[in-house]
Amino acid sequence: MNVSPYILYSDGKGNIFEDTSLYVVGRSGWDAVPIPEDEWIELPQGGQLYELPGRRGIGIDVETGDMRLCEKGWAVAAFIPPAHTAFYIAAYETAPDAPTLPLFCYVAAGWHNDKFYVPAMRIENDIRQEAAGFDDKKVHSGVEQMMEAYPHNRLVQHLANNCALTYHCPAARNYFIGRWECPIPTSPACNANCLGCISFQPEDETIVSPQDRLTFKPTAAEIVEFTVPHLETAPFPIVSYGQGCEGEPLLMWETIRESIIEIRKHTPKGSININTNGSKPNAVRELCKVGLNSIRVSLNSVREHIYTPYYRPNNYTFRDIVESIKVVREHGGWASINYFVFPGMTDSVEEYEALRELIRETGLSMIQWRSFNIDPDWYLGKIGVTETGECLGMKQMIELIREEFPDLKFGYFNPPIERINGNYEMDFAHA
Repeated sequence: MNVSPYILYSDGKGNIFEDTSLYVVGRSGWDAVPIPEDEWIELPQGGQLYELPGRRGIGIDVETGDMRLCEKGWAVAAFIPPAHTAFYIAAYETAPDAPTLPLFCYVAAGWHNDKFYVPAMRIENDIRQEAAGFDDKKVHSGVEQMMEAYPHNRLVQHLANNCALTYHCPAARNYFIGRWECPIPTSPACNANCLGCISFQPEDETIVSPQDRLTFKPTAAEIVEFTVPHLETAPFPIVSYGQGCEGEPLLMWETIRESIIEIRKHTPKGSININTNGSKPNAVRELCKVGLNSIRVSLNSVREHIYTPYYRPNNYTFRDIVESIKVVREHGGWASINYFVFPGMTDSVEEYEALRELIRETGLSMIQWRSFNIDPDWYLGKIGVTETGECLGMKQMIELIREEFPDLKFGYFNPPIERINGNYEMDFAHA
C-alpha cells in the first residue's frame, strides 16, 4: 500500500466509522508514531475490531500533517488472529476515568478503499487455529463422543465443558475434532503471579481473568487414558502439558514424568511438549530423560528487570528459565520461547541485544512471536516503565534476528515432530 489508511472511531454503541480528515498512526511504547506504508496488511480473516471506551484516537491531520486527537468518538483497535504478529499498538489518549481494557491485544487499525488494515505480518503458515477451520457441529459431536468414551475422566470433562464449549479454546476444539495439538492441563497451582494471568486475578484488581483455572490435580492414569489414542490416530499429533486454564505444570512434574513414561510404553508416535514458565530446570531435566520432546517458555521480556515485575516469581529467578532452555537443548530437544510482543518494548535496542545473547547462550530452536494481550497503559504503569529507549521497529527487529540466526525458526505454534525432525516448511494445507 502506498498511502496511509484513515483513522477509525466508534460511536460507543458498537458502530465503527472512518474519519477521512485523519490518517491513522501507531503506538510504540508510550509514543504515537507514523506507520511505514509497507507495514500494512488487510485485517486477516478472524480479526476483530474493538472500541476503546474513554480513549480518543490519535491521527495525522490530512491537511496539515500535524498529530491531533479524533474527537468524534472512542478510539478503535484490532484483535489480530493467531499466526500473526503486530508491529504497532493502537495510538490513543486515555481519559483519567477510562476503564482498564480486558486481556486482548490492541493493534492499530485503519480504513482504506473499503477495507480494514492493520500493521502486522503473518509469522506462521500453520492453519491449526484458522477461524474458518472450525465447524461447531464437528466440535459438539466430538465432545459427545469423547465424553461417552471417557465418562470418568475429569480432564476430558474439563476440556469439553470449560475449554471447548465455554471458552472456545482452539486447542481444545482441535482435540475434539481429532487433530493436531491436544492440551493437557495438569496444575491448579502456580509459582508466578503474572499481572496478565488469564486464569486467576485478585479480587481487588481492575482486570478480570477471562477463564477459570483448573481446580483439581489429575492423575497420570487420567492423562494417559485420552492422550495415547490421540497420538495414535491424529494427524501431526502433539500432546501439550501447560495451558492457559491452569497454573504452572512443572509444579506437577512427578505426575507428568509418570504419564510420559506410561504414554511411551503404549506409543512411539507424535510429540510430547510442555508449555511452562521454565522455573524448575531440574524437573525439566527429569522430563527430558523420559521422553519430553519440546518445551515452550513464556516470556514478556528477555531482560530480568522487565520480566520480574510482570511475572512476580515465587522461589525462582530469571536464570532458572535460561537454564531450563539449555537443559532441553542439551538433551537434543526443541526449545521455543513464547515471546509476548509489545511494540516499543520488544523492539527496543536493549531488548534486541538481550535477545541475541539469549539465543547464543541457549541454542534456542524457535521464537513464537505472539501479540501481547494486555492494556498497554496499565501494563507499562504496573511494571514501572516510563521510558522505553531507542526502538528498531518490530519489522526491522524480526528481520535482523532472522538474518543473524538463519537456523532459528519463527512461528506461533508448537511444531509437530515431523517439523522438528527436519521438514519445517511442510505443506500446511494438508497438515
